[in-house]
Amino acid sequence: MIAARSMLFAAMLLIATSSLRADPRTDYLLHCSGCHLPDGTGHSPQVPTLHDVIGRLVAEPAGRSYIVRVPGASQVPIDDKRLTELVNWILTEFNSDTLPENFRLLTEREVKRARDEVLADPARYRAENFPDY
Repeated sequence: MIAARSMLFAAMLLIATSSLRADPRTDYLLHCSGCHLPDGTGHSPQVPTLHDVIGRLVAEPAGRSYIVRVPGASQVPIDDKRLTELVNWILTEFNSDTLPENFRLLTEREVKRARDEVLADPARYRAENFPDY
């Protein structure tokens, strides 16, 4: 009887914890919305909006890596797979109207490579490389 209850408890625990895996929207709310706000509008000019503008940035390789290299993204405490899903969610959720026609989702490999090169001063980099942002 005790063994059966233990097995039932273990099965329930496994089911409960597997449903806790965060989806990209939840990761956004937990890790990004504190600065960029729940709706992605940010606090200009220090914290830029995530709407529309980054859709245009990803047309260039430097823009694709930039959105991962900013400290808030590159240092977020989630693995590369979840960060890839999160960044792609931001792109498709907030930037669907401005993504290039040939847009392809970021890959986990791209994210890992970019994540290893954290930007020390993202505002300066942004001003020098993406003045319209």
